[in-house]
Amino acid sequence: MDSMQRVFKSFGLALVGAMHPKMLWLSLRPFLMVSILWGCLIWLTWTPALAMLSNFLTTSIFTNWIQDGLIWAGFENVRAWIAPLFFVMLMIPLISISLLVFIAITTVPAIIKIVARQHAYKDMEKKKGGGLLGSLIYTMWSAFICLALVMLTLPVWWVPPLVAVLPPLLWGWLTMRLMSYDVLAQHASPQERDTLLHQHRWPLLAMGIASGMLGAVPTFFWATSALALVLFPIVSFVALWVYSLIFVFAALWFAHYLLAALKELRRIELDQSLNTDVRVIDMELPNYG
Repeated sequence: MDSMQRVFKSFGLALVGAMHPKMLWLSLRPFLMVSILWGCLIWLTWTPALAMLSNFLTTSIFTNWIQDGLIWAGFENVRAWIAPLFFVMLMIPLISISLLVFIAITTVPAIIKIVARQHAYKDMEKKKGGGLLGSLIYTMWSAFICLALVMLTLPVWWVPPLVAVLPPLLWGWLTMRLMSYDVLAQHASPQERDTLLHQHRWPLLAMGIASGMLGAVPTFFWATSALALVLFPIVSFVALWVYSLIFVFAALWFAHYLLAALKELRRIELDQSLNTDVRVIDMELPNYG
């Protein structure tokens, strides 16, 4: 089976699996925990954060051009909502990345256990090429890189086409990194993981970007809707659950793809090893011809 066929097959399996009540609960659990944490933080910091942002946007030479440009374009009342909009724009990547990291650390291992019990994978050897500490370090480092890229590109998120392009690319890259490592942590050796990530890097990146595009739907609504500013806590909680469900689906997608690819890799290596042994035996046998 080639890579694209495996991508579509694993997509179908993940789509069916995501509708299972157990998977819905696994998407609801991190959503509730992250929502409570961020809800408390936003409630405590909303007023002082808006005051600080408003002062920064008014006095900073790096940002006051935005207000001047909007006023020049005819939006005289911009000062009333530009600080809340900036606050929402800053919260979107922070909340999204924290949710993905939380799911990668706490939820993906449970998803992998469920998938690995299926008939197609239940006899696979677990070589345990990664552990909890390695996963935590890899996750935090990947999240730091992604957050740095977000902060560097955040100013151009105001350009309408880019708000629908940059988030899928960033979330896709981060999703590919985190899901690929965690899916293979228990079953693959480090050498097998490196081989698979090299051989399947483009399909995996495409899967990550596709997952990021799904996640861009609530991001686009957050960033462009006036309703998101008025009802930010409620809208953010709903969008968080959508994110959580998409990340659980992505974990299932990567799990089916990579476990099947790992099974195929081991079958090919076994066939090559058997063929090598047969050739060695044939060379060692005496020739009576």
